[in-house]
Amino acid sequence: MKHRISTRAVVLSGVAVALLLAAVVSFYASGSPDGLERVAENLGFDGTAGEHAAGDSPLADYGVSGIGDARLSGGLAGVIGLSVVGIVMYGLTRLLRRGDSDSTED
Repeated sequence: MKHRISTRAVVLSGVAVALLLAAVVSFYASGSPDGLERVAENLGFDGTAGEHAAGDSPLADYGVSGIGDARLSGGLAGVIGLSVVGIVMYGLTRLLRRGDSDSTED
């Protein structure tokens, strides 16, 4: 007897794991500079970089502005970012599915 796992269960499990990783595990990511920053340090031009255009945004530098606790701020930024990506992906999926059903009716 085969057990079938529904697509909804797989998607919800994936979302739960992603939220857990974004909210909790992201705090334990390495604090070392990323690859580009490291190369800039090694080549000696890291001091020439200016503030980027989104530097004043509410989610700049992997945190939420106005929240002093780094753990909470980073986790919340991860959850917000994941939610925005999920909403965009859901919208695109719905839009593309609608396009498929319209073309089959012709």
